[in-house]
Amino acid sequence: MSRTPSRAAAALRALPWVGPALVLIAAIVGFPAGYMLWTSTRDLSAYGADRGAAGWANFRKLFALAELPRILAHTLVWTVAVVVITLVLSAALAQFLNKDFPGRTAVRLAILVPWAASVVMTTTVFDYLLDPDVGIANRFLVDIGVLHRGFGFTKQAGPAFLVAIGVAVFVSIPFTTYTILAGLQAIPAEVDEAGRVDGASGWQRYRYLTLPQLRSAMAVATVINLINAFNSLPILQVLTGSIAGFDADTTTTLTFKLIRQNQQLATAAAMSVLNFALIAVIIAVYVKLIRPAGEETR
Repeated sequence: MSRTPSRAAAALRALPWVGPALVLIAAIVGFPAGYMLWTSTRDLSAYGADRGAAGWANFRKLFALAELPRILAHTLVWTVAVVVITLVLSAALAQFLNKDFPGRTAVRLAILVPWAASVVMTTTVFDYLLDPDVGIANRFLVDIGVLHRGFGFTKQAGPAFLVAIGVAVFVSIPFTTYTILAGLQAIPAEVDEAGRVDGASGWQRYRYLTLPQLRSAMAVATVINLINAFNSLPILQVLTGSIAGFDADTTTTLTFKLIRQNQQLATAAAMSVLNFALIAVIIAVYVKLIRPAGEETR
């Protein structure tokens, strides 16, 4: 009678195969994260000189910032808005691209352009398009009578923040669309046909037949977009970085300002640790929520 190997024995047998990957993960992720945590407990000068241990003083200084609650709220709005809007638009676009129509290949290739281009370059193009003095978009709105004069879409905190959300969605749609499209193409055509025979409407077939089978693809797309949106410095820095104050800042741009403007390297390190903890908790909660019903924890 064969005995089921213990989990420890199975792990030891798998170690030679997964060992190199674990070492690589430790080198690329583990060491930088550990060094970041260690740095957050040091007393650093404005030039990065280590003046000794600081304990939790850097975190106390960080949480004493009057702007921190508002910046955390901005981060929540930014992340949720970008991820949700991206998923909704990408799901609709993937459904369209899954149909057979003339020129489908060309359209699919065109969708990749925002993803292939540099994020900084794409953001800078939008910044110039919306410039109140020389922006083509502003000039067009003035010419058709929508505006009396150019409006500073990227010169004020509120509009600039909304523009940043739009740009983030624009550059996130290609990857998300292709991820969902891959999930759609893995669903057998017979599933939709069976729903059609049973008299289900198009929305009912999508909601009750297609969407449940897209769960894995949607989960991957959501996690990647959460990480990208939460840590998106280029878009926010280009569009809101020059705005005085903290009215359009997230935790990521706050870290940059602490380093560049205030030269508070130790506080910035504490902010980085907080960022890391926040995104880890968000992803852990999301993965827990999307786990299929009845799946056992291993």
